[in-house]
Amino acid sequence: MSGIALAIPYLDTGADQLSFTLGRSAHPALAVRETRVAGVDVRLRLLGASHQVFAGPVRETVACLPGVAGGLPESAVHEFDDWTYRFGARVRTLSGAAFGAEVERLLARAEASPDALYGVFPGSPHAVTALTVGPDAHGLTWRTWHTYPQSRQIVATHTRLEAR
Repeated sequence: MSGIALAIPYLDTGADQLSFTLGRSAHPALAVRETRVAGVDVRLRLLGASHQVFAGPVRETVACLPGVAGGLPESAVHEFDDWTYRFGARVRTLSGAAFGAEVERLLARAEASPDALYGVFPGSPHAVTALTVGPDAHGLTWRTWHTYPQSRQIVATHTRLEAR
């Protein structure tokens, strides 16, 4: 686990500002966690505008990016070398109490994960970006969460990188 109390505010303020891209270069990171999972080198990157995950041939960015329209796909599939990449995103809006309880659950999950990175942004203990990564039957999988206390939205992504 690797968690940080961040000193700078987040740049994105709602789920609709996040965009999904593959292949982008590294953006300035607030924190980086390097690990090896299922024989693949992985870099979890926490950005002020959300996250990047670099795993094997994949460079996934989910962030508020200048000049890139917001909006996440529900799913995406790409082939990379000998890998199949599957991405999914979901946005939920919760009531006040349910939102706080869900963010606490997500933080506990990240805290318990041996390969995680998360940051809590200033202004609210529920303004969080969290990433976890682990092996699965055919490769590796990572999950991310982006929480927005002002709108009580939680953006959850799930990515699987499988050997073909």
